Amino acid sequence: MLDALAGQIESRRDELIALTRDLVAFPTVNPPGEAYTECAGFLGERLRRRGFEVSYIRGEGTPGDNDRYPRTNILARYDTGRPGACIHFNGHIDVVEVGRGWTRDPFAGEVAGGRIYGRGTCDMKAGIAASVVAAECLIDSGMPLCGAIEISGTVDEESGGFGGVAYMARQGLFSKPRVDHVIIPEPLNVDRVCIGHRGVWWAEIETFGHIAHGCMPFLGDCAIRHMGAFLDRVERDLLPGLVGRRTDMPVVPDGARASTLNFNAIHGGMSEDHDGLMSPCVPDSCRLTIDRRFLVEENLDDVRGEVVDLLDGLRRTRPGFDYAIRDLMIVLPVLADRDAPVPKAVSSAIETILAKKAEIICSPGTYDQKHISRIGHLHDCVAYGPGILDLAHQPDEFVVIDDLVHSAQVMALATLDLMGHDAFSR
Repeated sequence: MLDALAGQIESRRDELIALTRDLVAFPTVNPPGEAYTECAGFLGERLRRRGFEVSYIRGEGTPGDNDRYPRTNILARYDTGRPGACIHFNGHIDVVEVGRGWTRDPFAGEVAGGRIYGRGTCDMKAGIAASVVAAECLIDSGMPLCGAIEISGTVDEESGGFGGVAYMARQGLFSKPRVDHVIIPEPLNVDRVCIGHRGVWWAEIETFGHIAHGCMPFLGDCAIRHMGAFLDRVERDLLPGLVGRRTDMPVVPDGARASTLNFNAIHGGMSEDHDGLMSPCVPDSCRLTIDRRFLVEENLDDVRGEVVDLLDGLRRTRPGFDYAIRDLMIVLPVLADRDAPVPKAVSSAIETILAKKAEIICSPGTYDQKHISRIGHLHDCVAYGPGILDLAHQPDEFVVIDDLVHSAQVMALATLDLMGHDAFSR
């Protein structure tokens, strides 16, 4: 059984390459959410032809959803007609902006040196392609499969997943009894099983001032200088302590086992959405977005309180200092049981296909497992896919073709195992 199934997937290597390239050709850049409907339609039509029941679900009312950029998700289900578990493969179709530094066309899916290049090859359209071909090979194998296989292509994961998995989870589409097990083909390396991720707190901090003519700044109060005082406090009083906080979660890379804080964006003064020079004004507002990644051992109230304490301290001691703070996104850490069915099935399949022991890890950043766990209350969920973690969001992003094939083989074997077949008998 194993040799035949693995061989069937190997024989579809060219098909795996072609499907990955086809998906990459859709420039599903988020924001704003380009080509979601077209990409979802392409994927849905392929699965419909293979006997899946296909539906399209728009995340109406979610951030960014509008008639120009509808948040279109695709959900496909193949029911064997025999009682058994439902195994769901969930992949996000959105990709981040292209950015600078590319030496190849980011949406051409160029094949060279045993790799496929393009935005989304690694994160995570190759993973979607692997799950589709794995499912199709299982269906074509003639084995008496039990239960159901679902495949979803969802949106907005790169901006929190609220128009995709979160929306669908609220409709009961990632909960029992409909779904039992979930595999998310995120790029965590082909020999790793990811069982969770750190928490995240995004917040916008705004400092205030008083507008005046730029030639007489002493008549105003500069909000940017106030923000500079806060940045200095963070550098001096907060960041050094975060480095020493370490988690027992198996987060990779090693630097991400500590608490971290990043300044995502800062803007002060006049808006830049115009041509020409700006007028000479003392800025009365400065906004900073922070990205705080925290550990399962940390409490969210304490994480937030550390920042608020610095701000309150400046309010007491710095003349004219005032601020506002607004939560943008809160995600609690997620940690699945490594002895649950999905982690064990995927680990066993990795050992069989790659002849090496699987590494159990946690992700430095969040992904859609958070919504499946917190909203769907479905905890037997892992991330497993063919991409190399360090290549995500980079210029000249690529996926190794051998990894693509091996990951599809692992997904097929793990699915058989979760369906109750003895997947590892020869």
